[in-house]
Amino acid sequence: MKVTEHIRNTIDRLPRGYIFTYKDFDVDVNKKEAIIKALNRMVNSGKIEKLSKGKYFKPEKTPFGTLQPSQEQIVKDLLNEDGKVVGYLTGYSIYNKLGLTTQVSNIIQIGKNQTRPKFKRERYTISFINQKNIITKKNIPLLQILDSIKYVKKIPDTTIKTSCLRFLEIIRELSLDDKKELTRLALKYPPSTRALLGALLDEIQNKSITISLKESLNPITKYEISGAKKVLTNASNWNII
Repeated sequence: MKVTEHIRNTIDRLPRGYIFTYKDFDVDVNKKEAIIKALNRMVNSGKIEKLSKGKYFKPEKTPFGTLQPSQEQIVKDLLNEDGKVVGYLTGYSIYNKLGLTTQVSNIIQIGKNQTRPKFKRERYTISFINQKNIITKKNIPLLQILDSIKYVKKIPDTTIKTSCLRFLEIIRELSLDDKKELTRLALKYPPSTRALLGALLDEIQNKSITISLKESLNPITKYEISGAKKVLTNASNWNII
């Protein structure tokens, strides 16, 4: 099979919006230049689009234009290494996904155990937050919730009161095991995050699993989370003011 034909057949099987490079094609490494030339010809013909140097994607056409790849596709090389999860999307895109805000942002935030300086990638700014827990595919949704609680004051186009109401809905839908795991993961978060999580869990009658959170806090420290007391009836028990 010719290189061009092999590439065309492979691309036909890829989902729209999937970002790929010449390395995605199972052909002899000596044919790298031929692959790149074939891909560039496909760009010129409109079959695929070039995202950046060496990166391509199958466009999805709509009446409003071509849809860009998802943020997860844009940074997938930063989320996985050699088949292992090493990072996850957090921040603005997750606030939107969790229903905490309707705003979208050109800043992509990634949680990782080892961070690096922020940088630009296409129209996006890629920044990082330090995650002290071991990151696994299973606990990523819980880490995203905890990150949102941690940065509740920075969620755009909303109020802390509205965010707390939404957090209650999100946490209420979790299984008991997930709530317990959420509590365990929270122990590596700042005290204010632990306090707010404890108040949220207490509000939905899960006091039995908040003991470790309560014991981890300094009993005389106050946490200024303005608006939380309008929703959480026991916020004072967690020194939230």
